[in-house]
Amino acid sequence: MKTWPLTRINLDFRSDDLTTNDRVASEVSPQRIAKALRTGTCPADSAFDRFLSDELRVVSAQYWTPLAVAMRAAEWLDDLNIHTVVDIGSGAGKFCVAAALAGHCYFTGLEQRPRLVSAARELARLFEVGDRVSFLEGALGETPVPDADAYYLFNPFGENIFGAEDHLDEEVELSFDRYERDITTVRDLLRRAPAGTHVLTYNGFGGNPPAVYQEIRVDRGLPNVLRMWKKTAT
Repeated sequence: MKTWPLTRINLDFRSDDLTTNDRVASEVSPQRIAKALRTGTCPADSAFDRFLSDELRVVSAQYWTPLAVAMRAAEWLDDLNIHTVVDIGSGAGKFCVAAALAGHCYFTGLEQRPRLVSAARELARLFEVGDRVSFLEGALGETPVPDADAYYLFNPFGENIFGAEDHLDEEVELSFDRYERDITTVRDLLRRAPAGTHVLTYNGFGGNPPAVYQEIRVDRGLPNVLRMWKKTAT
């Protein structure tokens, strides 16, 4: 497996920096973060997260893909000449936007919460990746999932089995029945996909891909495990 280390720089600003809010905003610009990602350098997540609203920033560590993971995924996708990716449960759009900046794929995010779709579209606009990143509003099982060369899942159904204190909100159905139903829907989607389809999971999705998928890459050096499978037969 071909991999190489991700170089890390710190674009974050500590509370003891002698800076004003205006200076922080000007120094940690979307253009600076985009340039770092495009050149293979991983900014601090807190620098990227400055461009999310306060309520979405505080849950980033729990709900949104870390930049190092998005960069590794983009590396694998480009290495395998994959062109289109669907992020199931795309949230605030951090994975799609960051991976688009770090690589060359076209990304579509499927997200059930309208306010997160709006935030994701604004993030794509801010980082000027609207030509390769789009977001669909809809719930899995109700909205058709676009065909793609690869699917990405960052434990998107786990919120169904979290305690109420860890829910983003109570605006959508959250239940163990929904958890099991969504896992089954994804497995059915992967079962119907053509041979050669890839799936990436970060911290899993609650189940395993069908047996016709072979694990081809894994990175255990990230905060959680990133895995990639390829469908080897129909």
